[in-house]
Order: sequence, then structure tokens, then C-alpha cells
Amino acid sequence: MGDGNWQVGAAEGGRLAARWWKWALSAPADQSPVADTTGAYAGRRQPQDVWFLAGTYGGRVVRRCSIPAGRRLFFPVLNTQRMVVPFVTKPWRMEITRASAALNSSPLDVSEFASPVFQIMGIPRVAWGLWCALDPLPPGQFVLEIDASAANGFWVDTTYHLTVEAA
Repeated sequence: MGDGNWQVGAAEGGRLAARWWKWALSAPADQSPVADTTGAYAGRRQPQDVWFLAGTYGGRVVRRCSIPAGRRLFFPVLNTQRMVVPFVTKPWRMEITRASAALNSSPLDVSEFASPVFQIMGIPRVAWGLWCALDPLPPGQFVLEIDASAANGFWVDTTYHLTVEAA
């Protein structure tokens, strides 16, 4: 697996979080990679420099998708976003009770990032989350498992069956 975790600092992680939300919210509801329960929309409008994996709206999801070799991965373990309104410009941070991610059963580093203010359809927003960033994976099959919950009862249990295809 490459040389492991992609080392992302706070500023870069915040910018990636904002880009991820723009990507995730750019899809029509019927093609949303976040609402997708199979992985069918995982490749929708991916940027050229990174491959985003979608989070979920909660609960258990199993997705299968192919990704190109040579692309770094960035994905949420648990995340939130909200509109910026006067006097409320900080992101909403969830109280986490558990958060982990593993690739082929090997634990991954999980990092906390808050985004700068970003725009979606002219509306300023800000995001927070626990994220993973991975170096490019070699061609082959991988299982990515994400398990997290918040004190408010929100939880995710996501499994990705990834096929990394040679360029």
C-alpha cells in the first residue's frame, strides 16, 4: 500500500474538507454519492488530483467501487457542515464517542480538520470532521471499514470494497 497515510496538515486538511463538501453536495439527489448505498455514484465528478470517498447520512452502508491507481484518497470518518450566519462562523463540532477507519484490517490515522468558509450555490458554509487521507494505493482489492458514532446518537458503519485499477 504505497507508503501509508498521506500526511495532511491542518490548513490543507481544511481546504480538502471544503472541496469534499463541494463535491458531495454538487450531485442531484438521485445521484448523490453520500445517499448511494451501492457505490454506483462513487466516480461522479471526481477531481483529477485526489479521489473522494463519500460518507453517509448515517447507518450501515456497503459500497463497491473502482478507483484509478495513482490517486490519493480523502474521506470522512464523521463530518458536519453548516451555513455561516452573522455571529456564527465556527463549524458545528460533534461530540465523538468512537471513530476509526481500517484498510485491510490495518488501522488508519484519523485527523480532525475544520474548513475555511466556502461557498455552495452562493451560500457561505463551514465544515468540521474527522478525516482520513491515504497515499495512492497499488492496483488490487482493498476493504476499507469506517466505524464512528457521536453522543447525539448519530452513527456510521461503512464498508468499501475498493478495486484499484492500473492506469
